[in-house]
Amino acid sequence: MAKITFWAGDGCMSSGITGLIDTFSIANLWHQSINQDTSKELFQMETVTTSGKPITARGGILIQADKSIDEVKNTDLILIPPFMPHLAPFPDRKDRVMSWMIDCHKQKIPIGAMCTGSFVLAETGLLDGKIATTNWHFAKLFQKRYPKVRLKPEQIVTEDHGLMCSGATLATFNLGLHIIKMFGSYDLASICAKALLIDPNRKSQASYAIFKSQTNHGDQGIVKAQKWMDAHYAEDIAIDEIANQVAISPRNFQRRFKKATGESPLSYLQQLRVEAAKNRLETTQDSINEITWQVGYEDSSTFRRLFKKYTGLSAREYRNKFSRFSSDVIAL
Repeated sequence: MAKITFWAGDGCMSSGITGLIDTFSIANLWHQSINQDTSKELFQMETVTTSGKPITARGGILIQADKSIDEVKNTDLILIPPFMPHLAPFPDRKDRVMSWMIDCHKQKIPIGAMCTGSFVLAETGLLDGKIATTNWHFAKLFQKRYPKVRLKPEQIVTEDHGLMCSGATLATFNLGLHIIKMFGSYDLASICAKALLIDPNRKSQASYAIFKSQTNHGDQGIVKAQKWMDAHYAEDIAIDEIANQVAISPRNFQRRFKKATGESPLSYLQQLRVEAAKNRLETTQDSINEITWQVGYEDSSTFRRLFKKYTGLSAREYRNKFSRFSSDVIAL
């Protein structure tokens, strides 16, 4: 039997904890069914807080604790729920929680972070030099705060030296499947995936990401360039031409743009075009060749290559997945 310890902190997202408790409870039922023995459970679960007292999760949801972190004597896995890193980035009694997690890692106890729980795990320093993922929406913030972490924001689930992370919120369930494989089997994980309607083959969250211009960096010359690119992305333009539009030398423009936005001007332009193409694939029935021209490309093969680079899907796969012209709801 594997003992799973959920740590809860004030302001966490309760769904990460309750969702995986339900997932592992269902895994227990299927494990018993497979083994035809109702006494066999694969998982035992507990919820702990730093002090052992109840905490208030987001939405005012009260989470009761089975014990404090000091009372955790034996466990096989620690799980950290999501937080809103721009609102409550760190838990109360941060140093105590960090020390506990570091001590557990030294004891070879695996630690998993759900979604933005990766910020808490990264704060311990344990992720430095290791591969991790997080909610795609907060990837740039994560990279800025923890530049030593080898962030792979396109990944759904990562594991490196016993430290696991999952992508945006519902990727928590893919982390749950990964844990079921760890302590159970591939067959059990497959059954649970079917029972819970989880796609076990999701490897990337890139297709869900939304590219949004960041203009709060303080460089007004670059802000002006971004606005010009937003308005003219579909035209046949060169990077030097953009620099001329804002009266910055091409070489200085490249340097300032990268410093301000974290992207090269070319990458930024490509992502603007891909985001526009995604919108057209979702909301129109225009052909892929037509959309190629509409977003500024003459060569369809170039467009298709860049689209897959940034979304992880072909344009056709993206349309099949997100088009608003299809529906899974049957009207009676």
